[in-house]
Amino acid sequence: MSAYKSLMSPLKLGHVTLKNRIVSAAHAPGLAENGKPGMRYQLYHEEKAKGGLAMTMFGGSSNIARDSGSIYGQIYVGHDDIIPSFREFSDRIHKHGCAIMCQISHMGRRTSWNSGDWIPTLAPSVVRDPAHHSVPREMTSHDIKRIIKNFGDAAYRCQEGGLDGCEVLSSSHVLGQFLSPLSNRRTDAYGGELDRRARFLLEVLEEVKNRVSDDFLISVRFAADESNENGMPAEEGIEVARMIAKTGTVDFLNINGAYGATTHGLAECFPGMAYKSAPYIELCRQIKDASGLPVMQASRISDPSTADHAISEGYLDMAGMVRPLIADPHFAVKLERGEEERIRPCVGAGFCLDRVYHGGDVLCLQNAATAREQTIPYTPPKAKIRKKVVVVGGGPAGMEAARVLAERNHEVILFEAGTRLGGQICLAANATWRKDMIGIADWLAAEIEHLGVEVRLNKYAEKEDVLSEGPDVIIIATGGVPMQSLVEGGGDLALSSWDVLGGHAKVGGRVLVFDETGDHAGLSVAEHIANNGANVEIVTPDRQVGRAIGGQNFPVYLRDLYRLGVTFTTDHRVKKITQDGNQKRVTLHNDFTREPVERVVDHIILEQGTYPATELFEDLRDGSKNLGRIDVDALCELRPQPQEDNPKGSFNMFAIGDAVASRDIHAAIYDAMRLCLVI
Repeated sequence: MSAYKSLMSPLKLGHVTLKNRIVSAAHAPGLAENGKPGMRYQLYHEEKAKGGLAMTMFGGSSNIARDSGSIYGQIYVGHDDIIPSFREFSDRIHKHGCAIMCQISHMGRRTSWNSGDWIPTLAPSVVRDPAHHSVPREMTSHDIKRIIKNFGDAAYRCQEGGLDGCEVLSSSHVLGQFLSPLSNRRTDAYGGELDRRARFLLEVLEEVKNRVSDDFLISVRFAADESNENGMPAEEGIEVARMIAKTGTVDFLNINGAYGATTHGLAECFPGMAYKSAPYIELCRQIKDASGLPVMQASRISDPSTADHAISEGYLDMAGMVRPLIADPHFAVKLERGEEERIRPCVGAGFCLDRVYHGGDVLCLQNAATAREQTIPYTPPKAKIRKKVVVVGGGPAGMEAARVLAERNHEVILFEAGTRLGGQICLAANATWRKDMIGIADWLAAEIEHLGVEVRLNKYAEKEDVLSEGPDVIIIATGGVPMQSLVEGGGDLALSSWDVLGGHAKVGGRVLVFDETGDHAGLSVAEHIANNGANVEIVTPDRQVGRAIGGQNFPVYLRDLYRLGVTFTTDHRVKKITQDGNQKRVTLHNDFTREPVERVVDHIILEQGTYPATELFEDLRDGSKNLGRIDVDALCELRPQPQEDNPKGSFNMFAIGDAVASRDIHAAIYDAMRLCLVI
């Protein structure tokens, strides 16, 4: 029985009664196939429906016309051939007692002219899109009439496809571009005062309402406060909500709390771990009170306590969630069963959305099954033969291996040399605003305890320790060690990010951070020491700092690093370090001029990834049946690994995670998941 009565209570919206208030808000997961929701797309949403949520809203930014180019792998609702796919999809979701809606939109300038059919982008005015850099053409009266009809046609197709409703997306897409004074400089009936800027949106909603039956749900998602970028203020956003309510065209509102058309604004629109929980719910309450309409919101409402509070106190009627359901699609059913502690928490790392912004598919940093439902089950199946498995290393790879193996009913012993589980996650969580990362390690640790894994902390496992357990299988998840070597020497004079974030070295004065990976570690340690008063320069061989960090996170880093006075030097790499009295002389190499440049600093930190820690693996290799080999085809196809390469061996052994190669948390967890599912 759930303790969250408000969150788990039903809600009637038009003809639909939602069984609880948990809704998967619309997003583009990058899974569409030729503009349609294929099997992978449908199974991604079905897993959440199986997991007990009330409604799934799919098709984030689904395009209604050909001049709304797809850059995030969106669905295309501009042709009748989408209807059969929608019928199949709606049947799949409805059988789980879950409602389903599709979001429809025209992106306006928020796309690129060289995507799709290479058609110029369009907008209310010729104002360059700050995030996607397209310069649009100004829409004519014919364009406005055509797009109004396109929205109505798309809504009709949604209803014909058996969906329960559709959501009209305004936000920073073309409808929101008319609403916002930042992008609308027109002087005709669609520009100027708020009532004229809102006219296009209201006409679209009227058309949509006229094209569908009364028992079809309609919602609208719009940015109600653009003050983060000096755009439309909250007072006008509240008035827009009143205008919408007066038309009687929509069943509920879905609110964005920030202007998302800039790089920084987008990070604020979908806030991650650098931001407070549920930052926009007070705005939602004002809109709810002003409009009299039910309100949904989906900005960092990550846990059941926050969601229940928002509903019970009248801020919201529905808790929109995206990232929490990516982390754990069974969020709702676990609450129903009173198993809140077993919900895998979304830590707000932004890995999922960052991938989509880079043109990839949505994946969860810590849940390798999400978006792989065709091949990886949410709950690992029980093994036919119980085995004894020793896992060495308590980082993300080792913990996930132990969890999956224990779920499958194997006997598991986990050795960890440190005082706690978590590995490099613990270091990442020591950085300035990334403390919530520890939630990944905490959940895995709680799960393996729940599943009965025998954990031995403070134990640096050697060959004899492992073999004395008589294992059938050994998993080497010993991670790596910082890569400190330099082409011309002197790496021993440098520190690593591990030294600093682990609290083993205090640095101050003038500090150079050489970041060759372009990922979180380099920028995290730079911000950490700058916050403690150091004068920091980041040097990278890439064209920009933080090259590998996506749009959810790099705006936060850049905001903070600029404020702290950190300087950036791109296109350079460290060649050598020499001692210069009490300081270090660093020789840099410009990759384009090929000329040397020198710096004299108090400390230098090298962030170059890790070398695999392979000593134990090498000690055990000759005694293993498979000589430590992994068949890559079998791994990728989720088939059991070949057993016999060495007839004298007594166990099988596999290395995973950074014990193989320097990668990220998701790669480590995915290694463990797909290997251990077939042991």
